[in-house]
Amino acid sequence: MNNKSKNFYITTPIYYVNDVPHIGHAYTTVICDTIANFNRWLGKDVNFLTGTDEHGQKVEKSALKAGIDPQRFTDEVSKSFFNLAKKLEINNTDFIRTTEKRHKKSVIELWKKLEENGNIYLGKYSGWYSVRDEAFYSEDEINEDKDGNKIAPNGSELEWVEEPSYFFKLSSWQDKLLKFYKDNQEFISPKSRYNEVVSFVNKGLEDLSISRTTFKWGIPVPDNNDHIIYVWLDALTNYISALNYTNSKDNNWKTFWPANIHVVGKDILRFHAVYWPAFLMAAGIEIPLKVYAHGWWTVDGKKMSKSTGNVVSPDYIIDKYGLDQFKYFLLREVRFGQDGDFSENALVKRVNSDLANDYGNLAQRVLSFIYKNNEALIPNKGTLDKVDKDLLYAMDNIKDKIINHMNNYKITDALEELWLIIRKSNTYIDEQAPWALKKTDLERMNTVLYVLCSVIKNVSLIAKNFIPIGANKILDQLSINKNKREYANFYDELISGTKLSKPEGVFPRLEIKE
Repeated sequence: MNNKSKNFYITTPIYYVNDVPHIGHAYTTVICDTIANFNRWLGKDVNFLTGTDEHGQKVEKSALKAGIDPQRFTDEVSKSFFNLAKKLEINNTDFIRTTEKRHKKSVIELWKKLEENGNIYLGKYSGWYSVRDEAFYSEDEINEDKDGNKIAPNGSELEWVEEPSYFFKLSSWQDKLLKFYKDNQEFISPKSRYNEVVSFVNKGLEDLSISRTTFKWGIPVPDNNDHIIYVWLDALTNYISALNYTNSKDNNWKTFWPANIHVVGKDILRFHAVYWPAFLMAAGIEIPLKVYAHGWWTVDGKKMSKSTGNVVSPDYIIDKYGLDQFKYFLLREVRFGQDGDFSENALVKRVNSDLANDYGNLAQRVLSFIYKNNEALIPNKGTLDKVDKDLLYAMDNIKDKIINHMNNYKITDALEELWLIIRKSNTYIDEQAPWALKKTDLERMNTVLYVLCSVIKNVSLIAKNFIPIGANKILDQLSINKNKREYANFYDELISGTKLSKPEGVFPRLEIKE
């Protein structure tokens, strides 16, 4: 690895603080945490950023409705997202808030850089604006509802806005963006989203309004306090303000920028794949390596909505079914980039099939048998037969495939590979039948059990990046030292005669709890 390839910077979008967290927020955070964990496991220096977006007209309105000061409102709601990361046991490096001084400093610095480079001018904005999305929409994107109200493609209400505004010369970056997309076709994933962005830019870009005068909750434009910096220019800057962008000598800035990946929901892809690279180009800053847009979660086939009362709280599901169970379902049920449907029935079926019946059962039956029949000691490794070597080779081969999938952010594919070896191991134990060998060939029984322990160890070393609680419990039962659970320890051989902890079930079967 060169120095740059040893470092890895991943970000969630910063979450907008007009409401409490739901499973959509949890999904994005869990995806990023899993990718970050895996890269740490490979020995990389990982910077994982999450946080909250706290400015804008929508927040100001929500605070007014709640009857409290906007800062107090954002303090309270931001805390709920901070607490969500704790509840999910997320290993984020940093948590940034756009109301912090370090962030405001970077936003002002970026604005000045864009202005110095001739990319900002003062004019007047007239057009349709969505307060919910904090976004402007062109006439060809606008629909009407049954009452004749103007609505955005996603259904949010639009209002006509006319006000003085600073503009960013987005139109002058159209050709440069198209060339960048052509030269960097892996910049936007999945491919369908890449095509969507290229099509949007090909239709033509208009200059972007980047200030507002009709509200005050935001960062004032330098030297003109009548204007507030557009919330998206403010928000996107978090990815560099967290690295202390204003100090080019800062070690974090030098080490981690450009980001390896921004993970975002598909509804905010345009901001990250069009506006953000244009801002960066205009400021002379390197562009991130990838923007990955994931899909939306519905609940029992219906769109999540407060009005229908079907918004699912992550706290509720975790408390009811378990943290690993919740994470595994999110990661395994839907391919990264596609839409998914959440239901408790689907979660229970997935957990019972994969975690309880496959992985948990494999560990429990092997370790319990050793505990009862070999004085709780790792068995002696005898001569390996072809069937033993085939299983161990398959484990090694699958490990390489999993690393390749994770390097390409194919999380579900990685889990599918891991479960192939788990199921192969369950077939192996059924066919080798150590309980029968106990009566006829103790040496062979010990070899079979040793091979199974080796595979369970390596499966768990990988699985701890996805379902850390359960996988680490299994490693504990195998008496694997907590300091020897990284990729470098994958080829460590188990030491025969090592005392095992008393086996306990790690993934009990679930039932729908009313």
